[in-house]
Amino acid sequence: MTTIDTDPDTGLDPLEFAVTRNLAAKSNADRDAILASPGFGQSFTDHMVDICWSVRGGWHRPRVSPYGPISLDPAAAVLHYGQEIFEGIKAYRHADGSVHTFRPDQNGRRLQRSARRLALPELPVPYFLQSLRELIAVDGAWVPSGEDQSLYLRPFMFAKEAFLGVRPAHKVAYYLIASPAGAYFKGGVKPVSIWLSEDYSRAGKGGTGAAKTGGNYAASLLPQSEAYENECDQVVFLDQDRNVEELGGMNVVFVYKDGSIVTPQSDSILEGITRDSLLQLARDRGHHVEGRNVPLTEWREGVASGDIVEVFACGTAAVVTPIGTLKGRDFIDEQPSGTLALELREELTNIQYGRAEDKHGWLYRLDA
Repeated sequence: MTTIDTDPDTGLDPLEFAVTRNLAAKSNADRDAILASPGFGQSFTDHMVDICWSVRGGWHRPRVSPYGPISLDPAAAVLHYGQEIFEGIKAYRHADGSVHTFRPDQNGRRLQRSARRLALPELPVPYFLQSLRELIAVDGAWVPSGEDQSLYLRPFMFAKEAFLGVRPAHKVAYYLIASPAGAYFKGGVKPVSIWLSEDYSRAGKGGTGAAKTGGNYAASLLPQSEAYENECDQVVFLDQDRNVEELGGMNVVFVYKDGSIVTPQSDSILEGITRDSLLQLARDRGHHVEGRNVPLTEWREGVASGDIVEVFACGTAAVVTPIGTLKGRDFIDEQPSGTLALELREELTNIQYGRAEDKHGWLYRLDA
């Protein structure tokens, strides 16, 4: 079993993790072959973390065990009512060999907000952080060292109680798995084309849009298919008042000719940690940053008039993606190209990989 010191901020005693090593773990040669060209979400490390929760027992039975199938009763609540949430976070190998992640406390807090909305128990942030460290303690060799490579960490939580009544589950499971990830853009960052979805919504007022739950992504798959049919890379959604919301899995940011930066903000949009970080770096440069409603008409008219000089999307996987084209049923708007998005991307990734000073204290070492 492994332990971590009591958290000084919360006073929570650390969990005692039982560690069972995977006897069928990949050999060094097999692991190195995977890390040479990992792709994204295609291969997984040798171990996983799981912690149980119940109404009576609270958080208990923390384990690091061999990666493998999860056994569920056919009546498990998640299979019938979608009571599930997840997070996405990366671990980075620095030049000295150490392993860090980026603002994991914010991922832990967002997981709590998602849990609250889906009527799931809130995993204490110290336990969330400890789960990341426990997995790296056994699978740290899976963190790649190639350019723009990382180990993608996927924490998730779901209702596992076997019952068919419609109420919050009394038994819940938290898991953490990891997958080595290659560079998102091979050959350099490329602008993407965006399809405007006018028939479908990803969320509604008072809904689950601000939670990171699987149902939101399931709802985006059909309009995403529509985007592919129209030769576009991604789809952008509007709210009921035709304000720009977000892409299927990324936030949107607009840069204006006066240097100000605007991003859509409402209770139906997921609060992006990457977006928040990029906007802070922009403030550090002296840009005025504002979160507010952005009508579709403002976007299109701003591009046409030259008032909007750059549009980009951002998220954990791609970090920053310039938007090159906005396409609708009866229009194609070429988007202006600028330099700020790529400058912010470079600045952020330099911090994440330890190549630049971390002035905001965002890095968190996992292998210490």
